[in-house]
Amino acid sequence: MAFFYCAFGLYLSCNQPIPGLVALPVNLRKDVQVYLGFLPPWLKQFPEEEQQVWSVSQYKDEHDRPILKVWLLADGAYFRLLYHDRTEFIIDRKGSEVWAVWSDSSSLEDTATYLLGPILGSILRLRNVVCLHASAVAVGDKCFAIAGASGAGKSTTAAAFAEAGLPILSDDIVSLWEQEKSFLVQPAYPRLRLWSSSVQTLYGKSDVLPCLTPNWDKRYLDLTQQGYKFQQQALPLGAIYILNSRTNNPTAPFINTVPAHQSLIKLLANTYATSFLDKQLRAQEFDVLGRVAANLPVKLVTPHTDSKFLGKLCDLIWEDFQSIDR
Repeated sequence: MAFFYCAFGLYLSCNQPIPGLVALPVNLRKDVQVYLGFLPPWLKQFPEEEQQVWSVSQYKDEHDRPILKVWLLADGAYFRLLYHDRTEFIIDRKGSEVWAVWSDSSSLEDTATYLLGPILGSILRLRNVVCLHASAVAVGDKCFAIAGASGAGKSTTAAAFAEAGLPILSDDIVSLWEQEKSFLVQPAYPRLRLWSSSVQTLYGKSDVLPCLTPNWDKRYLDLTQQGYKFQQQALPLGAIYILNSRTNNPTAPFINTVPAHQSLIKLLANTYATSFLDKQLRAQEFDVLGRVAANLPVKLVTPHTDSKFLGKLCDLIWEDFQSIDR
């Protein structure tokens, strides 16, 4: 039995239900075939000692294992990804097929967390879609992106906007589909992923939202429930707000416009799934982000260290976005 989905503008077909996605009633088209629970049989032809190492994460777990290691297979036709918890993926270079297996200590939910994050982000990049490490919030007929480094507060800020009644378009990954001089952001899926500390900040208790997986200290806000809105249609990107380091300056939060000659550098520092980029894809990313920087305002947002200013931060971004000539 096949299950059909759409996420980030890609239509997926899968042999199992994918936690977090809403199934489509019919197969409209197939961009990516997902196989959960097994690897391609031809993988046995490539012993690990003969596989070409493509990249090794600089970050390690408590057992001193790299968080992620990537190999090239079949003269670069496929990528093999092995996470530190033994979750493994095979992706073809065209970004049209992906296989996944996981260890007995992991779960389908754990694997779906990888799939809907770095794996689909990598597939988008392999398909020449540039992605920002950002969340996207809809306002009328456009949207804005909230970018920033891991832990900067992107999802927390997006969740605060969701609480204020604004539709959420995407979390963690903002895919930029270029159309003439505009950039469409495609809907991701109706969940916001939040660390327990963020849940505590937003709701006063860290356990009021359901766990994302049995094994991770992360929870999710279901945007399909009453009182929340998930933006189901793609929208043009109207501005990008990059979260800066927090400060206890009494004037915070505040926004500064990034000068045009610095915008590209700021955007390049906030892209997603860069470990898959070869020279050609890096050049393409540089060109696309150059056009983004030339056509859209890029703002630097400095939050206050005190979480009680989160509402003021959202008001500031909303008012600034409303002031942009749209």
